[in-house]
Amino acid sequence: MHSQSEQDDDRLASLAVVLPLALTGFVVAAGCWTLFAVAGVHLRADLGLSSLQFGVLLAMPMAVSAILAIPAGLAAQRYGAREVMLLCLCGLAVCMGILLLTDTYIGYLVAAAGLGLAGGFYGAGLQFVISHCDQRRLGLVLGVFGAGVTGAGFNYYLVPLFHEAFSWQGVPMAYLITLLLVIALLIMLTDATNEEDESRERSVREILGVIRRGRNLPLCLYFGVVAGSFFALALWLPDFLSGQYQLSLDDGARLAQWFVIPGAVAQAIGGGLSDRYGSARVAARSLAACLLSLLVLSYPPMTLFITGVDRVLVVEFVLPVSLESGLVVVLGVAMGTAMGSLQRMVILANRQEASLFAGVLLVSACAIAFVLPVAFGGLNQWLGVRTAVFMILFLLLSGSLLLFSRHARREERNMLLHPGI
Repeated sequence: MHSQSEQDDDRLASLAVVLPLALTGFVVAAGCWTLFAVAGVHLRADLGLSSLQFGVLLAMPMAVSAILAIPAGLAAQRYGAREVMLLCLCGLAVCMGILLLTDTYIGYLVAAAGLGLAGGFYGAGLQFVISHCDQRRLGLVLGVFGAGVTGAGFNYYLVPLFHEAFSWQGVPMAYLITLLLVIALLIMLTDATNEEDESRERSVREILGVIRRGRNLPLCLYFGVVAGSFFALALWLPDFLSGQYQLSLDDGARLAQWFVIPGAVAQAIGGGLSDRYGSARVAARSLAACLLSLLVLSYPPMTLFITGVDRVLVVEFVLPVSLESGLVVVLGVAMGTAMGSLQRMVILANRQEASLFAGVLLVSACAIAFVLPVAFGGLNQWLGVRTAVFMILFLLLSGSLLLFSRHARREERNMLLHPGI
């Protein structure tokens, strides 16, 4: 008993070092991941990009993350999560160097593709923190690590400041310096993997077999829809808010941070609540809150002409900025809570293959996050209705809630859920 207690204390002490370090790295990586959400708005004006070109630029990091997610998870299992994390951070630093040198749309697309390495850091980092925590704290630890997405929210505040003070070139330079500092800390404060785990080398057929046999596999799709919608909306909001309310680009970016930061922090809340009340209950209620917010946000500004007895009455319907901002915050918190609970369900059911299923989660999320900005841009250019983005998300999340509820009931009937999930 004493020996087990000592092991628990050692693991907790190790987690106290590893989790803040991994979280810091993910904050910086997530900031790089969504850099073009804010900086891209300035580039759109400078380069004269169409809505579709802008959507492709926003979606490129997500597309590359989807491609790298599973290979990064498998590499973390074989060569060590720490080594993969360092490799991804070094790649992001190279991308910052490219951004300092390029001035063409193609150059920015290449750099945006390289920013997809942040997705590889997520898969490896998740494996890194899981190996240092026990099952009792799994939901909270996963949520805290996932809260590193706050790095995307910091972009909305810091990028305009650097842009005003140092011009556009100051933004990648600041990220380059920060990345080098995180790389140095990770090297100094963590131990290298002593040897490769060659037993983890598997064929594509074996990998697909593991994924097919995984428990709660449909939940990966539901997580992908929620997380992909969150990332896509985080990328699109600065442009949406600045155009919808005739705000400056910087003001639109600062307003958008109140979607990302509360949503990212809510992942920890969702994980903690799931540890206590069960993931299925928390996820279902969070998705319902998402739908209520999206239903109101979907209504575009309207002018109604009502023919009366003596005259025509004109009624205008426009959501005030304060109400829309409040609903955006609620939407972000609800999405973050749902992400935290769904992530816990998948990882807890497949803990032995955590990094692989982290890759599956990321593939599903990035695939959705790649498609949606392009769809937003195309639909906005075709219909000319900005709130159509919320209509798309309402339909996606409605379908996810319906399928998730059916899945949860079926799992309960068959008694396949782990206790506490």
